[in-house]
Amino acid sequence: MPTAAGTILVVDDDRNLLELIRMRLESSGFGVVTTHRETDAKAAVAGDAFDLAIVDLQLTDQDGISLMEDLHRISPDLPVIILTAHGSIESAVEAMKRGAVTYLTKPFDARELVLHIGRVLEQRRLASEVTRLKGLLAERFGFESIVARSEAMSRVLDVVSRIAETDSTVFIHGESGTGKELIARALHLASGRKEQPFVAVNCAALPETLLESELFGHEKGAFTGATRSSRGLFARAHGGTIFLDEIGDMPLGIQAKFLRVLQERQVTPLGGEQPQAVDVRIIVATNKDLDKQVAQGLFREDLYYRIHVIPILLPALRERKEDIPILADHFLKKYGKQMNKTVKGLAPKALQRLMLHDWPGNVRELENTIEYAVAMTRDDVISEESVLPARAGRSDGTVKPLKEAKEAFEKEYLVNLLRITRGNVASAAELAGKYRADLYALLKKYEISPAGFKQGPQQEKDEAGSDP
Repeated sequence: MPTAAGTILVVDDDRNLLELIRMRLESSGFGVVTTHRETDAKAAVAGDAFDLAIVDLQLTDQDGISLMEDLHRISPDLPVIILTAHGSIESAVEAMKRGAVTYLTKPFDARELVLHIGRVLEQRRLASEVTRLKGLLAERFGFESIVARSEAMSRVLDVVSRIAETDSTVFIHGESGTGKELIARALHLASGRKEQPFVAVNCAALPETLLESELFGHEKGAFTGATRSSRGLFARAHGGTIFLDEIGDMPLGIQAKFLRVLQERQVTPLGGEQPQAVDVRIIVATNKDLDKQVAQGLFREDLYYRIHVIPILLPALRERKEDIPILADHFLKKYGKQMNKTVKGLAPKALQRLMLHDWPGNVRELENTIEYAVAMTRDDVISEESVLPARAGRSDGTVKPLKEAKEAFEKEYLVNLLRITRGNVASAAELAGKYRADLYALLKKYEISPAGFKQGPQQEKDEAGSDP
């Protein structure tokens, strides 16, 4: 019996307490199923979908922790709150180690119980929203830039899941190839506008006169060659979402007209007199520094503040190198299937080469690299020679002494290893193909502390020290 607030299973051998909990939760809008028998609890979870279970630690035939584990075998994602007597705190802590989300000590205030339930359900909702968003992207758009395990991309997806249902203007900033349009499509698919059009336009790809006509439409005879009227992209996106990529390249004259669209939610076609109402969600993106554009008079300051409502910063691939192995694996499967080749994976040295590259073209460059490697390989494992051929070896024209160059490379290699493994020396040693003791000796040589890489970018810089 699902409800808007959620459906909760309560298991306790105290029938009076069961009834009190049921009454309190139902008065707060929850659907409630109660049972004092462990077998009935398992049957209920097997037969129905619950948002949460509340389980007493001490039951008649089975302890609450083992029952919780049985319930998790049936429904792995079911959150469980453990109820415990005052003297059983250690057992409650053990329950949390084994999968409970939290515990409450008897006797408890009913308001406290409802508060705990609200927090758990909100956490579950956010987690399921991010999972749903990933599923939509995987199903509809091949998952390219959204394949990720890094904290940086998890934070981006969390923001996307929180703002998707709003109609606020979104400003996406990121380098070329980071997946700005993919995030824009994700926002559209996760919104209430998903059944309506998603219209994308690259502001840098069209000359000013053509871009104006494309965005706002034109009437017949509005300019030479306008032999018929045409609806603009804003009109075509009515009810849905319009994505304006490379907004930093929009000419100043069109910026003024776009600002009026933002303010009035109306467009006037070229050569027309009657404005048309448009209901669109606006998402813009750029790889340029708009603050500098404003300072140089290339971008309107009033428009900047109008579009900069909800900013999303997409990290460059070099800032989330832990995503490279799973992205590379994804692209290997994609192009292996397209080219009808059986490719099992990357050789260790090939993966190392990918990890050490800076990826100025970001995920798009990585995808092109893997496509090239799959096309060129005659083996079922991609070799070091097949990835990042000579073109990747950039030089500024100066040559360091061999010892200095070797030490600089060695130190950069160690820093990247620790960044990828988040300071886990055992994992770093395995990835490098070295004994842990040898890796510790190198870290000591360059005065690099693994602990700093479990923190954040600034701490990494502090721990890594200066270049040799």
